[in-house]
Formats: sequence, structure tokens, C-alpha cells
Amino acid sequence: MAEGFARAYGPDVMAVQSAGLFPAMTIAPLTRAVMREKNIDIGAAFPKGLDLAMRHGADLIINMSGQKLPAKSAVAVEDWEVRDPIGQSEDVYRAVRDQIEQRVMRLILAIRARDASKATSAPPVDTRRRPRRQ
Repeated sequence: MAEGFARAYGPDVMAVQSAGLFPAMTIAPLTRAVMREKNIDIGAAFPKGLDLAMRHGADLIINMSGQKLPAKSAVAVEDWEVRDPIGQSEDVYRAVRDQIEQRVMRLILAIRARDASKATSAPPVDTRRRPRRQ
């Protein structure tokens, strides 16, 4: 779900990849269904292990597993407490989806604010024309 929201809402500030410590064989049909309710198609997504995802490099890992990651990483890790909806009702899936959507949006807004702050803190460039010396 997080990957779907990040791809839909934040492609200007992030390239995302979902991965898990113990990836499932497929994405749950209810996950796909509740994401379609938000007009987000995650049909091309598939479960991947963390090792595969880390091969492409990362600046930040969002950990929603509820477990500590197995090894120390040079990459920053942010832990999000999110209920696992697998085996739960459609209402639980929707509640989890909405919680993840809000967290992803807050992350995107924080990155945009950080990037804007970096842009405004750069030294000004003098664009006035100066006479040439001959």
C-alpha cells in the first residue's frame, strides 16, 4: 500500500520500492481492492525481499514490520507502527490503508519542505551584468 501511495503522490521527490523481511507469495486480493477504491492500481507490484530491494540503494527505509531489522544499516530507518491486515476484515484493510496513506503524505510533505529549504538556503547568484574590461 505504501509503495502505491508513494508512487501516486510523490514521484517528484521519491523513487520507491516495497520489500519485506518475509515476503508473501502474492499481494492479498483485499489489498488490491481497497487500493482500487483510492484509484490506485497496484497490479504490477509483487512481493520482494529486503535484500533484493537494497541492491538498488536507498536513502531511507520505512519499517512497518513491527520487528527490528536484522542488521545495522548505513541507511536511515524510520519505524511506523501499522497493523497487519492479513486475515482481517475489509474494514480493517481500509483503516490500515488510510493510516498508511496519511503517513506517506506526511513523509512526502516533509521531503518537499526539506528540499524547498535547501533551495532557499543556497547563496544568491548575482545575475547583474558587469561591464567587460577591454
